[in-house]
Amino acid sequence: MKNATPRTKTAPADAQDVPLGELFFDSKNPRLVEADQPQNQKEILRVLWREFAVDEIALSIAANGYFPYEPLFAAKEDGRLVVVEGNRRLAAVRLLVDADLRKDVGATDLPSISAAAKKALATLPVVTCSRSEIWQYVGFKHVNGPQQWQSYSKARYIAWVHNDLRVPLDEIAQQIGDQHSTVNRLYRARMVLEQAEKAGVFSREDRSKRHFSFSHLYTGLDYPGVQKFLGLSKEKSFDTRSPVPGSKLQNLGEFCEWLYGSKNKQKKPVVESQNPDLRILHEVLLSKDGTAALRKGLPLSVARDIGKGDEQLFREALIAAKQSLQEARGKLLTGYEGEVDLLRTAQEIVNLADSIHGEMTKVRSKRPKRQRNN
Repeated sequence: MKNATPRTKTAPADAQDVPLGELFFDSKNPRLVEADQPQNQKEILRVLWREFAVDEIALSIAANGYFPYEPLFAAKEDGRLVVVEGNRRLAAVRLLVDADLRKDVGATDLPSISAAAKKALATLPVVTCSRSEIWQYVGFKHVNGPQQWQSYSKARYIAWVHNDLRVPLDEIAQQIGDQHSTVNRLYRARMVLEQAEKAGVFSREDRSKRHFSFSHLYTGLDYPGVQKFLGLSKEKSFDTRSPVPGSKLQNLGEFCEWLYGSKNKQKKPVVESQNPDLRILHEVLLSKDGTAALRKGLPLSVARDIGKGDEQLFREALIAAKQSLQEARGKLLTGYEGEVDLLRTAQEIVNLADSIHGEMTKVRSKRPKRQRNN
């Protein structure tokens, strides 16, 4: 690392000043998987500016300078220093010192800084390390800490630490302070997705929406209906690279299509939002009839009703009618002023209720005596 000099006493002892031109963005940055993993340095800068709030950092640095006690962490890879932690700060500095770059990425709202300020940013404090040496720090900060990534980036990072660095999942959870099984659940979802793509039953490139809502998969795998449909074992589904048994891979493809749709098949996802659609999908998958209806392409709400059956739907409709009438009765004294049309509606309700009651009585009378008390 040429021209490196010890950092001032306000920086960590193992940090050194490194010329700005010797630092490179990390094309493996987990954040970038949310933006189709750009490889070119200028593309990475453009994505960081457009999608990851670099402006906030740049404005702070423009006003206060670069805080030396927040060094970048960089790894020597392929003959250059790749910043594995601090890419947004590196982007902010590059934009502040280079007017052409600001114009190129559309960062024209950033303020110009003085020549003295640019000179102060000519070098940055850097701690040179390997990726494996700082996984705990990065994991705490971005998986369970103050600057969290989105769920897919978290899952990719956890999978890398576990699969490549061979760190047990429970140790990862302990090191980053996870007390809610987040590490296990993210890892499982990542492995399920990897299974689907390796088996050829799903491709993220075929999803119908631009944004990949990994959280739909991550959250959906917690529902018993989904677990039953995919054959997930509660005891074995976490620490394995193949959570879904081979006999259920076609089901996995169907599940992913219901979550994300398919451009090639011109199908929209049946899950438009986590709440309530994931819960409804779970209910549907608990029923053979509901699942069959979904496979036929019927809407999620229709499949749910089919799965429930007429008996359950009748019970729910009757209870809902009772609740609505109780609510209406509570508003009678202050909400009814003698309108004839409302009085007529009330009479129609009475007639309809009498008719339903009469039909129910006939049905009940036809049942064997031993069943009438049920």
